[in-house]
Amino acid sequence: MSYGPEYRPDDPDYPEDRPLFRVRGAVVALTVAAVVVYGLTLVGRAAGDWVGGLGRFGADEDVVDVQPGRTVTVEVPVGSSARGIAGILADNGVIRSASTFESVVRVREAGSLLKAGRYELVTGTDLEEIVDLLVAGPTIETFRLTAVEGRRVGELLADIARQTGYSESELTSMLLDGEISSAFLPEGVDGLAAWEGLLFPATYEFFSDATPEEILQRLANETERRMDRIEWQPLRSSGFSEYEGLVIASIVEAEAGIDEDRPLIASVIYNRLDQGMPLEIDATVLYALGERGRGLTFADLEVDSGYNTYRVSGLPPTPIATASSKSLEAAADPAETDYIFYVLTSEDGAHSFFAEYEDFLDARDEARRQGIGT
Repeated sequence: MSYGPEYRPDDPDYPEDRPLFRVRGAVVALTVAAVVVYGLTLVGRAAGDWVGGLGRFGADEDVVDVQPGRTVTVEVPVGSSARGIAGILADNGVIRSASTFESVVRVREAGSLLKAGRYELVTGTDLEEIVDLLVAGPTIETFRLTAVEGRRVGELLADIARQTGYSESELTSMLLDGEISSAFLPEGVDGLAAWEGLLFPATYEFFSDATPEEILQRLANETERRMDRIEWQPLRSSGFSEYEGLVIASIVEAEAGIDEDRPLIASVIYNRLDQGMPLEIDATVLYALGERGRGLTFADLEVDSGYNTYRVSGLPPTPIATASSKSLEAAADPAETDYIFYVLTSEDGAHSFFAEYEDFLDARDEARRQGIGT
């Protein structure tokens, strides 16, 4: 800490013409006086610096009034800095001064130890104790919820109900009654089908008191966030919307058995659409029938549905399931191929891809002889 210029004889800035007192008594008296004054100056300046420091910390904030003894629920987001947490505490009336709390954290070197979560704090609590609580961790428990890729919206709601204790009907009502919003809700689609593919599959952490609305809205928001991270310009340049990209991604998710096949399956979809061919994808027909995990019969191919891609050209009206990030990326950036056929040819889920129908038939027949596929 600097207290101002201090001149010494060996200092190049020391003034050579500075007067010297020759009288011994005067020299002693002046020396003692100078020491006393200098010491008092040091103390005064140190105190001033300390007070000034507090002033600097608090100069940009208003000290808030705190009503002691109230219990307040405070949420500390993941990644919050000590300064951010101090602001949250002050905004919620837990502490009087964010800057003072921040200085306590700094002195204790506890900035990296403060934990995110939801806390029940009592207003007016000693700052040291609040730091201890934040270092110990949240007082309100959390739970994890997993939404699996490839699930249809009804299946996904059933999964959420099992993991939360909320009923399927309660969750369904939230979606149907307009309680949840999404930028990708399609026009002209009624019922739960409008929400197909719009609740992103991932593992989430929620506070134990999370409401159905909070849970569903977070899944919907995550879909928007993941979609925003994808470069969709090539898709738009080809005349498709981002929502149609989501539809394609859901088909890729339903059809792909290994990650390497995702961009290849996407290329087949785009090539068929470009040539005006029906997609002829079994997964869309099974979606129309409300079934899974079996081969199609000739009767199945007659189902009157916009999801019957053997009879209807173009994409189905909505996604057919939730799609993972890898399927979204494949839909946005498909492989460049001339393939228009593929067939399952390996027990590990891998497909073989073809441009010619005869080659496709040969591979399909061989797979059937080996007991692979249907």
